[in-house]
Amino acid sequence: MMTDQRIADAGEKAEVASRELSSGRLDRRSFLFGSAVSLGALGLAGCATSDGLSRTEASLLYGPVADPKFPIPAVDVSKIDPKYFRRTVRYASKEAPGTIIVDPGNYYVYRIEGDGNATRYGANVGREGFLWSGDAYVGRKAEWPTWTPPKEMIQRQPEARKYAGGMPGGLENPLGARTLYLYQNGKYTLYTIYSTSDPESIGSGVTSGCTGLLTQDMIDLYTRTPVKTKVVVLPA
Repeated sequence: MMTDQRIADAGEKAEVASRELSSGRLDRRSFLFGSAVSLGALGLAGCATSDGLSRTEASLLYGPVADPKFPIPAVDVSKIDPKYFRRTVRYASKEAPGTIIVDPGNYYVYRIEGDGNATRYGANVGREGFLWSGDAYVGRKAEWPTWTPPKEMIQRQPEARKYAGGMPGGLENPLGARTLYLYQNGKYTLYTIYSTSDPESIGSGVTSGCTGLLTQDMIDLYTRTPVKTKVVVLPA
């Protein structure tokens, strides 16, 4: 575990990294679920232990992010099972470094780092009846994207109709701060990997097939994921 000085140093670096990041009310949970910067040394130090992060370390990793458009609040880490905190793990895979693997059966997303390692993030996934599997790729990516409910969602939830023309990006937007759009054969699948500010959703099946990461985790993944990156969604 980190010493007090390492925690203090890591917190200072996280604050600096956040400042340098350059890039009525909607009920996010009912609509989306009905339908950070990488933190440099903090992330590495937090992932170095074999048993994961303590809640003290996690509170630094998931602290507030001074995004220039919309300041991102800290995550209440007491609402997350510690096994879902971001960390580096051993992960055997034949996929190339940078590949994203979604494991809905275990509520994890992996980014292959090479040499048998991967960055692992806790996730929410599709609920029963909305799970899918197969290969895809990141066709585009967006910061604070506009959210437009699919017509199928509007049919299920008529209250979403008022956003049929699109909801501007912001803290209340269901897609959150960063989104990776998944494509197959040149066509958008309607599935995304998106950022969520709801810690209680991590480790559960609640969406209509999309995969959600905590905002701080999503920023970490987003900054290291170029368009055309391969995404593998495993069977649940």
